[in-house]
Amino acid sequence: MTRFLLYLITASYLKPSQIVHFIKRALFPTTSVQETLPEIRTRSGFHLQPTLSSSVPTQDGHEFRFLNQSKIFPDGQVDWHCQDMPKLWRYNLHYFDYMDNHNFPVDFTSHLIHDWISQCPQGTPEAWEPYTTSLRMVNWIKVFTQQITPHEAWRRSLYLQARWLERNIEYHILANHYLKNGIALFFAGAYFEGIEAERWLAKGLKILREEAEEQFLSDGGHFERSPMYHSIAVEDYLDVLNIMTANPRLVESADLNYFKTFSEKTLDFLHDLCLPDRDIPLFNDSAFGIAPTPPQIFEYAQQIIGYEAPKRSSELSIVKKEHSGYYVIRHAQDMLVIDSGPIGPDYQPGHAHSDTLSYELSLAGSRVVVDAGVHDYEAGARRQYARSTKAHNTVVVDGQDQSEMWGTFRVARRAHPIHASLVQPSPSLAKFEGSHDGYHRLQGKVTHHRTIEYTTTTDWVIRDDIQGTGVHSIENFIHLHPDLRANILNNSVQVTNMSGKPICLFKIVEGVQIQLEKGYYFPEFGMELKNDVIVLKCEGPLPLQTEYKISKIQ
Repeated sequence: MTRFLLYLITASYLKPSQIVHFIKRALFPTTSVQETLPEIRTRSGFHLQPTLSSSVPTQDGHEFRFLNQSKIFPDGQVDWHCQDMPKLWRYNLHYFDYMDNHNFPVDFTSHLIHDWISQCPQGTPEAWEPYTTSLRMVNWIKVFTQQITPHEAWRRSLYLQARWLERNIEYHILANHYLKNGIALFFAGAYFEGIEAERWLAKGLKILREEAEEQFLSDGGHFERSPMYHSIAVEDYLDVLNIMTANPRLVESADLNYFKTFSEKTLDFLHDLCLPDRDIPLFNDSAFGIAPTPPQIFEYAQQIIGYEAPKRSSELSIVKKEHSGYYVIRHAQDMLVIDSGPIGPDYQPGHAHSDTLSYELSLAGSRVVVDAGVHDYEAGARRQYARSTKAHNTVVVDGQDQSEMWGTFRVARRAHPIHASLVQPSPSLAKFEGSHDGYHRLQGKVTHHRTIEYTTTTDWVIRDDIQGTGVHSIENFIHLHPDLRANILNNSVQVTNMSGKPICLFKIVEGVQIQLEKGYYFPEFGMELKNDVIVLKCEGPLPLQTEYKISKIQ
């Protein structure tokens, strides 16, 4: 497909308002604001309960470490524009997340803020992008409230940033960027006092209310279908509730009650999606070490709103998140979670992967079949691989991705779920069925249908039916955790741990070719681990079928 067609198809999914704002930003890249400020007053009595602390990426010698990449700034002389580091790394430098930690040196905090103000005037690329500004504003307010009394120059800079953000809200991107803009305006409006502050507070509250209804689905899941971004947004709303509960005169009780009830639903969703190791699956753009862990979020929620996570049974149970498209089969410390929803909101699928009907599997509390995760947001082979269908535990037809991933965050033609269901006919049986149309664009209008059955006596059976017409090639990928090793034994694949102890057995139905390949696992940004990948291959006229059974070895 030509570049022009990719752009045309991608743009066809955008909201008209996004297109208008894209054009406005192209003609007028940033809107500057007047730097003559009124007398800066902070709201009397404003305070916060303790917030979630970030990890500290500084060590002796002023080393900053983000995304598993380090850079040392000798004598604290920070290069805020360091072009030798990836763009996302530079963004992290400007976020100031690292400062929101009680162990961060106060004198270095003071130095960094002074230095940033002098080195990054209004409109500086990256430093003043709306998303970056939003995160920095929230972090500065947390620090000014909980750790250090701000200088007048700091408060003036913060006020100017809020004024600038209000004029440069990311209407062209929307989704999580727009929500971050609203969070920051709400924080600034709550922290400062005056006519502008009241306007920021009202505008931030309006965005928060609108995006709670727009971005979160009726089952509590975030519409970008990334467990990592869901976790980030849940923390954001808990921060808002922190302000509301600590400063009860700031908003109406109806607003407080609304966001409390809303947040409880998002927390329940996160709890239901967690694997037995108490962390998130890595679907779409998800990685460890960016958002707080689910246990940290639940503890924060208990502190702020008295949230108590639901108790889990050790018996076989199912969870259906039909609007998000996540389906869970859980039995004691075994769990399988299936991704069978839309790739994300049509107008902003930037964090989507081509992974419909993929799954992650944990046995005896440990991850066995894993999602590839995400390595970076840089254009290149790793980004392309992480978003591809072959990086997930699903079927590739004719070497094509289900959804046409291109660029760093773009998607042209995309897979849509045709149907999905999960039932538990008996206390010992659970059955999932789903299909998608991602390969309808191929000759023969190919459809992928997947069935997953679990019984407490025979474990997991996964069957893939490829329907349509014509001759096609099929590759079915199964990615193992890098701590595991695979060995082919006739029509089976035995999986062992690093010490050689058998963990499980994949028994493959005859008629397909079994191969072992090396893939990549990106559990954290900037971390690349090789892993064993089981590939089942067949070719011929449709319909074609592959089937395998996963038996846990006690």
